[in-house]
Amino acid sequence: MPRKSDVSWKEFEKFLLFIGCSFERERGDHRIFWRSDLKRPVIFPRYNPLPLFIIRNNLRILGLSFKQFEEFLKRM
Repeated sequence: MPRKSDVSWKEFEKFLLFIGCSFERERGDHRIFWRSDLKRPVIFPRYNPLPLFIIRNNLRILGLSFKQFEEFLKRM
């Protein structure tokens, strides 16, 4: 399993699609995803690797824990 700091934007995008988010648009190098039960969109840059604080902030928006995200990475 990758370390916490070794998550690429593509892996995070696969995770978002798996949990039901849909791609809305891209502005510059930032990708914007949405799900009907969210109060705000999930936004992340196309950086490799993604900084840990961006992953944690977006998981907070989704109402998920980092542990759940790690479980998904293990299954990939």
